[in-house]
Amino acid sequence: MRTLKDYLVIWLKGIGMGASDVVPGVSGGTIAFITGIYEELIHSIKSVNGEALKLILKFKFIDFWKKINGNFLLAVFSGILISIFSLAHLIEHLLTNHPVYIWSFFFGLIVASVIYIIKDIKKWNLSIVLSLIVGFVLAFWITTITPAETSTSSWFIFLSGSIAICAMILPGISGSFILVLLGKYQYILSAVTEFKISVIAIFAAGAVVGLISFSNLLSWLLKKFRFQTIALLAGFMGGSLNKIWPWKETLESFTDRHGELQPLIQRNILPSDTSLNSDFYPAILIAVAGFLIIFLITRLAGASDE
Repeated sequence: MRTLKDYLVIWLKGIGMGASDVVPGVSGGTIAFITGIYEELIHSIKSVNGEALKLILKFKFIDFWKKINGNFLLAVFSGILISIFSLAHLIEHLLTNHPVYIWSFFFGLIVASVIYIIKDIKKWNLSIVLSLIVGFVLAFWITTITPAETSTSSWFIFLSGSIAICAMILPGISGSFILVLLGKYQYILSAVTEFKISVIAIFAAGAVVGLISFSNLLSWLLKKFRFQTIALLAGFMGGSLNKIWPWKETLESFTDRHGELQPLIQRNILPSDTSLNSDFYPAILIAVAGFLIIFLITRLAGASDE
């Protein structure tokens, strides 16, 4: 039986997920995985199905809440939402003014996360190795796709929410980065910061549909092919490092609908190739901090489960 303190810890994990989801290239699923709530989250979302809806129609609200693990989902998603709405301005500011530092932090975080997740694989065979490679190649390829300017119609906002939420619960595949590829990151982030209810509602509806549908697939994969699925997720995270590399050179830009200049095509460069040499040592320290934080989080998560 969980106590109020247990749900407070879960809520804080949700806040960590929300903070990660705001950054293009970092997945909230990564935080869920390393803090030990990933599988419970997937299975709980999966339980929101036809049987659960029948309980609502029969006015058996308590039974419905128990079936979907409602207290757990409420703690996680309230944390995510509070984090997104409260940190959107801060993350937007850091990405604009201190991109090397914030990317360095998450680069260290992801490297440590890959190591942590791979340690969960107790035995290796060819199918597990292939899953790791496929995940890495697929994520790496996604990070090389050129972003597009797309429609702001309601149907496309709904579709964007459905696709992005699937990425948000996949460790290593960032929902925010998928929104960048779909040309909707700035649009959705502005809607959040400006509290545009109509846009947020349509996006959220798409997210709910996508989340429930995709969680069923992930739940089945984790049940039938656990180690292969974990290896695939670890590969996703490893491949996403291409996007998170802190030092980049913008090769081509575009002007968005707000008249602001945005990077379109970038390539990774070595720190020595950039004029930001003064950022090198602080960035390394920040990356190390991100690396060490993962082990602190996992230790605290382990302690909270005892």
